[in-house]
Amino acid sequence: MRSLLAAIRGTQSPHEWRACIDLLGAALAFSLMTVCVKHLGGRLPVAEIVLIRSLISIAITLTMLAQANVSPWGHQRGLLLVRGALGTIALLLFFQALASLPLAAATLIQYTYPTLTALTAWALLKEPIRKRIGLAIVLGLIGVILVVQPEWMGQDVAGLPAMAALIGLGGALMTALAYVSVRQLSVKEHPLVIVFYFPLVSVPATLPLLVNQLVLPSGMDWVWLVGVGLLTQMGQIWLTQGLAALPAARATSINYVQVVFATVWGVLFFAEPITGTVIVGALCVLGATLISLSARQSMARG
Repeated sequence: MRSLLAAIRGTQSPHEWRACIDLLGAALAFSLMTVCVKHLGGRLPVAEIVLIRSLISIAITLTMLAQANVSPWGHQRGLLLVRGALGTIALLLFFQALASLPLAAATLIQYTYPTLTALTAWALLKEPIRKRIGLAIVLGLIGVILVVQPEWMGQDVAGLPAMAALIGLGGALMTALAYVSVRQLSVKEHPLVIVFYFPLVSVPATLPLLVNQLVLPSGMDWVWLVGVGLLTQMGQIWLTQGLAALPAARATSINYVQVVFATVWGVLFFAEPITGTVIVGALCVLGATLISLSARQSMARG
């Protein structure tokens, strides 16, 4: 295993290797964040969880910006607001899909975003999709399907609520566009400024959704809410740093490993069953990640 990692590392510049580590750390943080959300058990409205998470993120990010002596407002304010809006809409659409679809189906639809990211980055940023990254995207998507094992596999797709499925796909598309916007913003903006605009937009966007629905958290709820805020903050920072250093298609294909993390947490914390199919799917996801890590991108070569 060490020799394999050494070989992979040898294909990267130190800057690229650090970006890959950042992206893996982001996937780990986001997967642990979902554990915190799951422990809340639906006791709080989704918009309230997003709101509290955003408030924690604003406080932390402003502190970090002050320590770094960086203005929080950035230079490309229009695009920064667009990035915040895209991320907020992506969250709201994904959670709405979760309310209307089986968890497996909603998760699978959401994880079409790496493919959509690669396509939108190619269309908007002219980032090439090399054959090896294309293989990683396809292999990762196959792995996600095997790990998630959607209940509707083998059934007629028309059996899914059409509007709910479209909402879920819309969430995945918004996620892809948000990732592409981060890639574009990273050319000029500090990573913390990009992170700051996400909750800056999320707070006013979620407040109207909580009219007559606000629930006062109690006991362990606060522990899980703080966990959501801290882990999301860490994930956003690492994700932004990774996207700043790597092409969007390669970066998001690495994020497939979050599905493997989520499967492990399901077994450890919630006694969810694991099957041979899940193991094969996990190996596909890990294989896609290793391919992405070893595929040193060159814009000149395409």
